[in-house]
Amino acid sequence: MENNLKAIIFAAGLGTRFKPWTDAHPKALALVNEKSLLQRNIEYLQQYGITDVVINVHHFPKQIIDAIQQNNGWGSKIIISDESDEVLETGGGLMKARHLLESEKPFISLNVDILTNLNLNKLMAFHQQHKPLVSFGVTNRKSSRVLLLDNNNQLRGWKNLQSGQENGPHLKAFEKEIPKPVLHAMAYSCVVIYQPEIFSLIKQKGKFSIMDSYLDLAAEQIILGYDHSGDHLVDVGKPESVAAAEKIFL
Repeated sequence: MENNLKAIIFAAGLGTRFKPWTDAHPKALALVNEKSLLQRNIEYLQQYGITDVVINVHHFPKQIIDAIQQNNGWGSKIIISDESDEVLETGGGLMKARHLLESEKPFISLNVDILTNLNLNKLMAFHQQHKPLVSFGVTNRKSSRVLLLDNNNQLRGWKNLQSGQENGPHLKAFEKEIPKPVLHAMAYSCVVIYQPEIFSLIKQKGKFSIMDSYLDLAAEQIILGYDHSGDHLVDVGKPESVAAAEKIFL
């Protein structure tokens, strides 16, 4: 992968599923085999030569900033996107960090509570081959909320399997297609490559999920899922998931 690409790690969340740890700490500093989730994701990016990293903060931000300073960014150049006043979710957080990420090159986002060994070189090769606006990792793991992709791996919608709710205003437009596309459900891995044009195309403002933007943009833009089923991926969203992560990420 070409060097000097930038990345953002979303670390501003309240971590409500990770209580009681998050009553006094940010989830980003939760430990998996004596390394924080934040350190692990910074080191993951370093494996692919990515050392320019933006980190957004909101919940106990000083603890995150102190940890970064005490460890000299674990060898990476870290810039903080401060959301202390209001947590903006992934979409709002991305837009707030626009001035820190924008260039003529693609950039990457990770969620701090996801640990994976997805090969970023392969994801980038996929992105360069197909030239979508956005490429993100997906797997066929069990999840209550799934993305609906067609046989070309193009995003067509989102579904909550528990409530049956489906999102994506473009789904109705696709119903007119003949033959009607066959959709398959995949789980979102939260590892994403964006073209820089994304910033000028997102319509939402303030606090919003990037998933809302994907679903809007997918009506007119190519947004693709990259299937990396079989790779390790742990959502360290709850304290009990730490044990599962510690068996894999040593």
